[in-house]
Amino acid sequence: MSELSTAFVRLHARLAPVAFVPEVLLHQADEPIGLWELTEGEFRSDRPPPFWAFAWAGGQGLARYVTDHPELVAGRRVLDLASGSGLVAIAAARAGAATVRAVEVDELAVAAVALNAEANDVRVSAEYGDILDGDAGDAEVVLAGDVFYSEAMAKRMLRFLLRAARAGGSVLVGDPGRAFLPRDRFDELAVYEVPVPPALESVRVKRTTVWQLRAGLPKSAD
Repeated sequence: MSELSTAFVRLHARLAPVAFVPEVLLHQADEPIGLWELTEGEFRSDRPPPFWAFAWAGGQGLARYVTDHPELVAGRRVLDLASGSGLVAIAAARAGAATVRAVEVDELAVAAVALNAEANDVRVSAEYGDILDGDAGDAEVVLAGDVFYSEAMAKRMLRFLLRAARAGGSVLVGDPGRAFLPRDRFDELAVYEVPVPPALESVRVKRTTVWQLRAGLPKSAD
């Protein structure tokens, strides 16, 4: 985590409670479009958009579920994929996870995860890198919030999550109805009405589902 990245997060995001998980504080941007333009302008278009600066619906739903069901992660090793702000990772740490590893491909997100974990007085290992072609390591629980937003990402993510589930891990996903979620692979655990910034989603509330991945064949092939 570079000092420049940390300074950028502090400058452009304000520490505030998360709408649907107010137990957690995050550095959040007040105005999405301006920050989006700034990151593209400063770091060019090969940089990912600033997912770290917002509490996306899928992550909020998953973090709410983990917070309300701490037995899912308590005393267990947790991996949070495409962690963004670190919301889900922080929720897992607050719920008593033995260790929490938050992985991101954006250096600014890694800085945000570290800052947000510090603000919530929890320990989260923020890691920079793309691990989707590998495995979940020693993780007993794998969490992923709002990761099925594109076809390419969905295919890679599903393959990774299936490997984790077949290795014995518990895999939970939070998703607000993204088009590329393979629903026949999952069992529904909970449904929430999650408040979101209209500038991000064009609505004020997103119906968000928490799913658990099945390691076997989809229902249509059972």
